[in-house]
Parts: sequence; structure tokens; C-alpha cells
Amino acid sequence: MSNRFRMSTALDVDDLLMECIPYAIALANEKYHFDPPISIYEVDHWGKLGTRADVIFEFFEDPEFYRNQPVIPGAKEFVRKLSKMTDVFISTSIPPKFMGIRAQRIMDEFPEIPPEHIYMGSRKDKINVDILFDDGMHNVFKSNAAYPILMRRPWNQIATGMLAVNNYDEFLKLLEVITTGYSRVEESGRRPDIVVLVGPSGSGKTKVAKKMLDRLDCFGKLVSYTTQDPTALKENDWYTYISRHQFFEMLDKGMLFESTMYAGHGFGSKKEDVDKILAEGKIVLATMDICGAMALKTHFKNVVTVYIKRDKRTLLSSILAKNSTNEDKVNRIMSIDHEKQNEEICDYVVPNTGYDETAEEIIRLLKLSKENV
Repeated sequence: MSNRFRMSTALDVDDLLMECIPYAIALANEKYHFDPPISIYEVDHWGKLGTRADVIFEFFEDPEFYRNQPVIPGAKEFVRKLSKMTDVFISTSIPPKFMGIRAQRIMDEFPEIPPEHIYMGSRKDKINVDILFDDGMHNVFKSNAAYPILMRRPWNQIATGMLAVNNYDEFLKLLEVITTGYSRVEESGRRPDIVVLVGPSGSGKTKVAKKMLDRLDCFGKLVSYTTQDPTALKENDWYTYISRHQFFEMLDKGMLFESTMYAGHGFGSKKEDVDKILAEGKIVLATMDICGAMALKTHFKNVVTVYIKRDKRTLLSSILAKNSTNEDKVNRIMSIDHEKQNEEICDYVVPNTGYDETAEEIIRLLKLSKENV
């Protein structure tokens, strides 16, 4: 990686490197024999919920909890890899009476991180680093890091538009894109295997994608699965509606190679659907948020991301005209400013000057035509 300078990354600990909520849930189920057992998906917001899941907070007052927190599978290897790419710091929020236990666990489990790089306290906005990686939505929102990145968890599902990943591999891929900004397609000289249109709600990416399908038959549409209200999907054949129960069941069974929450709705794609389109000799055409785009870059080669840019007034008008709830519209509006950062890490940025014109411009940038596909 040819960086002119070495970037710095601050890592959270709870539910990023060590199990916290899942561990507390396991302890609660073992102690109280809940029937059915408490599921991690019941903890869909941070803090006390007024539900039976609130029982987990009693374990956060026990020093043995912090002494015995399991290290998340893959966390040690992730830190080893990351330490070769950036300077790694710890930024962890923990009650003062347990700070000694936490510091010792970090030093024992992650020796690559220098002790002087361990910071404790809830004011993560005071940490001066290039990248913050955290599962706390509030920490990501308030961060002063150049690239605050969210680890997707059930309790941050209402977070919309920000940089987010589902696992360590996707984070490392996103870091690679941030630090090098390269395009696999330009390096290889091949036509893209997958094209992903990214952009805030109201950018018109789905309509642009439809125009691209109309122009060239080399594209194959990737249909995603979503929990969004089916009445809002009535005229959108890019999505298949599933219930929240089905969505989480598919996640648990590993049926979705990528998944994200956008404006409180679950979205996900199956690898077999991508493979089917590629087997037909077509270019996969998808519309996703940046989280889904990074998942595709992680799992497949020759993936091109195109950010669809639109002025804020038009974005707001488009969102307000949507057939959805007021809460959904508010979540989408709040995400607009966060989405702007995604311009920097996409391979191309194309202004939406009209659906036909924008589709033509993307096809031109990709060097595609009816003659060469």
C-alpha cells in the first residue's frame, strides 16, 4: 500500500473486539431460563428498552463480566492485520472502577497495541484519529475522525447513510479503498463484472439503473430483499419484500452475503443471485448503500462503484414525496449529510442531470456500448 503517511485508527472494544451484549444475553438466559431465550435482535436500540432484555444491565456491574468477556472470533487476526496498515489505538467507554480490568485484558489479548495507545472514557469525540471504528451509533455521529465507521449491530439499525460495514473483512476492504482510492477495473483493463450505484435517498439511483438496463442488455438486475413496507415497494421491482422475522432468520442462516439497515429497514442480497447473473455472462447492476457496495468489493472482483450526486433541495423534495412514514422520511433526511462522504470512496461521481443523461454518462465512463458488450 503506497501511502505517503501512516493513518491512525481508534477501535472500540465492546462488541467490536470482545463480546458484550451477546455475552450478557447468554448469561441472562443461563441464569433466568427465559422461554423463549432472549434473542440479540430484541436489543434493537442502545440503553434500557423497558423489555425483558433490560436484565442484561445487571451483568455490567459485575467485575467478573469484564474479566471473562469472550474475544470475538477473528478479532486477534484483525488487529494483527490492521496494525500493519495503520497505527492502532483503543477508545473504550467503561466505568472507572473496571478500567484496570479492561486495560489488562486488552494488553493480554492484543499485544500489538501499545499500552500508551489505550484511551478510556465516553468522550470519543475528543480522540484525534483518522478513523474511528465503533458499534455505537452516537459515537460515530459525534466523532471528529475523518472517517467514522460503524460496525453494524442490531442496536444501531436506525443509523442511515454513514460509512458502515458488517464484519472485519469489509472494514479492511473499506480501509484499502480509503487509502488507495484505486479502481480494480482501470487496473485490469477489463469490463466490470459488477456495477453498484450508490447515493442518498432521493438521488434517483434506481431510476438511473432502470435507464441503464433499457439501453444495454449486458446488464443483469440484482434484486435485493428488504423489510421495507411492501406498499412503498409497489412500483419498485428491485426489491423483494420479506418480514423482519424472515430477514433475521436469513441472517442467522448465513443466506445473505451482505446486509444493511437503511432508514430502519433491513436490506440484503444473496451471493447465489450475483453468481447466477455472472454465469449468464452479464454485468451485475445493483443499487445499494456504501455498506452493501463494500460487501460486494470484499466478495467479488472487478466491482465499480458510482456515486449519484444530486443537490440537497431535490433530495429533500424527492424524500418528502415518498410513500412512506414520517419516521422513515426523517431518517432519510438526516442521512443526507453523512452520505456526502461516500463520494470520496466511490470509483466515479456522476451528477444526476436527468435519468437518461446520467445513465448515458455512466455507460460512457465504463466504456460500454452495444458494439463492445
